Amino acid sequence: MVIRSNPRPVLQRRTGLVTLLQPLNDGLINLGVAWFFIQVNIGYLSQDYVIFILVLLGMVSATYDRYAIYRTSSTFSNKIFSLFNAWSISFLAIILLGFLTKQSQVYSRVFIVETYVIGFLLQTTAHFIVRQLSKSVNKHAQATDNAIIVGHGQLASYLEHKISSNPWLHQRVIGAVSIKEEMPKAARSVQRTSTNEYSSVRTIELGQVSELPALIDEHNINTIYIVTPLESSKVLEELYFVLLDKHVSIHWVPDIFSLRLINHSVREIAGIPVLTLSETPLTGISKLSKAIEDRVLAFLILLLISPILLFVAIAVKLDSAGPVFFRQKRTGWNGKTFRIWKFRSMRVEQEVGDGKHLKQAEKNDSRITKVGAFIRKTSLDELPQLLNVLTGDMSLVGPRPHAVQHDEVYSQRISDYYARHNIKPGITGLAQVRGYRGETKDIDQMIKRIESDIEYINNWSLWLDLSILVRTVTAFTGKEAY
Repeated sequence: MVIRSNPRPVLQRRTGLVTLLQPLNDGLINLGVAWFFIQVNIGYLSQDYVIFILVLLGMVSATYDRYAIYRTSSTFSNKIFSLFNAWSISFLAIILLGFLTKQSQVYSRVFIVETYVIGFLLQTTAHFIVRQLSKSVNKHAQATDNAIIVGHGQLASYLEHKISSNPWLHQRVIGAVSIKEEMPKAARSVQRTSTNEYSSVRTIELGQVSELPALIDEHNINTIYIVTPLESSKVLEELYFVLLDKHVSIHWVPDIFSLRLINHSVREIAGIPVLTLSETPLTGISKLSKAIEDRVLAFLILLLISPILLFVAIAVKLDSAGPVFFRQKRTGWNGKTFRIWKFRSMRVEQEVGDGKHLKQAEKNDSRITKVGAFIRKTSLDELPQLLNVLTGDMSLVGPRPHAVQHDEVYSQRISDYYARHNIKPGITGLAQVRGYRGETKDIDQMIKRIESDIEYINNWSLWLDLSILVRTVTAFTGKEAY
């Protein structure tokens, strides 16, 4: 009989001394730095600066949680890079909020810059000191646990590598056992015949899963990691009740990474664990922040480039007969279609519309006009898509929207092609700044573009958007643009 206990939250944050102290340290540093420079530049703490401090602490709390500043065991350089991103986004959000509320003139520019620079440097120093102190304390205060990994494959190898290279876990992988009863006895207790990209040493084969209870006693095992592929998940329940009698920590690592995961996460609903395999990153505050970013920047860019738009429109009209703009159906967020705005770059009588077959533009394409060749080379033909951004059909940054006909063709050849529709399409994107643009002569070129699109979705942030926009200035000209 199985005893059912009262439900409790499945997702638990592991809290340690560092996890508790580091946020307190950062908060005190931020308060201290802000107060010091207020005294230096202003002379007294006014109501406006009290509001600034409160907003800063709120922004930092949200962005630090988003970047998992206190919940990662990565290298110090990676942690500081994440800290820099979170700290910078907090200040960018405050500056943007100041402009939107017309309060930016209230605050000293010198105070903002000093607080940003010195605050980051002091937090970096504090994180380094706490990290070194924690390493020293943990080295002498906690014994190393022995662990066994149940299962093989890429994920098991990756897990072993992460455990072995993470001194904070205080665990040592003794070896691995196989789930399937297929390894001959002669091959037991020997090294695997193949190495993997994650480990500098070979993993010791300890035997079969049926021998696990004896192996736990033999090697004084404290922790078991069960790595099961999708087709072997049925072994979990039986193995779990066997291991309960051995009084070891049991961790389940479901091998879902054979699938193309889109913005995957782990959460709970009413105490039920939920593994999200595919989801748009644009939910809640993320959706709102990207919408604000798009509309504010698109409006400002339109104001700045309006003379250029007028000049291009006149040139297109004088160069050949036909409308100034080209409209075409494209597939957008969640598979919804919309009509894209572009400057016309081809002759009307030769331009292919929304028929069943649509030919891509290619190098030395006879359909392209003289003005069209120039605006395609410089990507000026894409600028009217700022109107699509303002109407909400597109974003400044995201996967480039393809014609509906091309979507149908490539989706039949690339299994996870439609995953790119989990976010708004963009005028520019990660694939484009990497040079994956223009004609796709073979399927490999499109695969690289799709891989970059999915990488963007999985790692989306406002900071990534801004970095892509900066890189776009130099990336959207060159030999691949025609």
